[in-house]
Amino acid sequence: MSARAPVVPPFPWRAVVVTLAFLVFLGASIGSLSGEWEGLFSRESVRRMAEFFLSFFPPVVDAPFLSRVAKGTMETLAISLLGTLLAATGGMALAVPAAGRAGSIGRGATRLVLNVLRAVPELVWAAIIVIAAGLGPFAGVLALAVHTTGVLGRLFADALENAPADASQALRNNGASRAATFWYAALPQQMPQFTSYVLYRWENNIRAASVLGLVGAGGLGQLLYFHLSLFQLREAATVVIAIIALVAVVDAASYRIRTKLLA
Repeated sequence: MSARAPVVPPFPWRAVVVTLAFLVFLGASIGSLSGEWEGLFSRESVRRMAEFFLSFFPPVVDAPFLSRVAKGTMETLAISLLGTLLAATGGMALAVPAAGRAGSIGRGATRLVLNVLRAVPELVWAAIIVIAAGLGPFAGVLALAVHTTGVLGRLFADALENAPADASQALRNNGASRAATFWYAALPQQMPQFTSYVLYRWENNIRAASVLGLVGAGGLGQLLYFHLSLFQLREAATVVIAIIALVAVVDAASYRIRTKLLA
C-alpha cells in the first residue's frame, strides 16, 4: 500500500498582499509626519518643557477656588451621567431595528443614523447645540447624549445580532411574539454586556465632558479653558488634578459594578 503524498496548503497570497499593503501604508504614514524630531529631545526643548511643567506648581488650594472646582466637578459628573443615561435609552431604541428586527430596509436606515451620530465628535455636537440651547451644562448633556447614542446603539445592535438564538427560537416555537422573545430571551441574555458597555462609555464621557467646556458647556472643562486662556497655570493645575481624581473615582466604581455583574 503506497503512502499518500502530504497535502501542501496553498500559499497564502492574499494574506501576503494585505500585509505588504499595510506595511507600505504604515511607512507612508510615518514618512508624511512633519516635525523636527531632533529638536524634540534636544537639551533646550527638554529644559523649556520642564520650565513650563514646573510653572503649574504649586496648585492653588485656597478655599474659594476649591469651592468653584468642587462645583465644577459635580457639574461634570452630572453632565456625563445624564448624557450617558439618555444615550443608553436612545441607543437601545435604535439598536432593535439596527439589529435587523425591523427588516433589511429598517436595519440599513438605522445603521446609517447611528453612523452619522457617532461620526460627528462631541465637541462639534456641542458647538451646534450651544447655538440653540445656549451656554451651560444642558448643551453638554445633549452633545454627549447624541454622540454616545450612536456608539451605544451600534454596540447594542451588534450584541443582539451575535446573541445565541436558542432561547429566542424556543419561545418562537411555542407561539411567542417577536416582542416577547426580545423582552424575555434576547434582552436578559445581553443585559450584563449592555451594562458593561454603558459603564465604559460613562468613563469615556467623564473625559469628554471635560473637553466640552471649550465651547461653554460648563463643568471642569470650562474652568480649565478659562484659566489656561489667561495663563493662570496654577489654577489650571488644580482643575487638572480634579479631573484626574474624578476619572479615577468613576473608573473604580465602574470596575466594581462590572465585577459584580460578571460574578
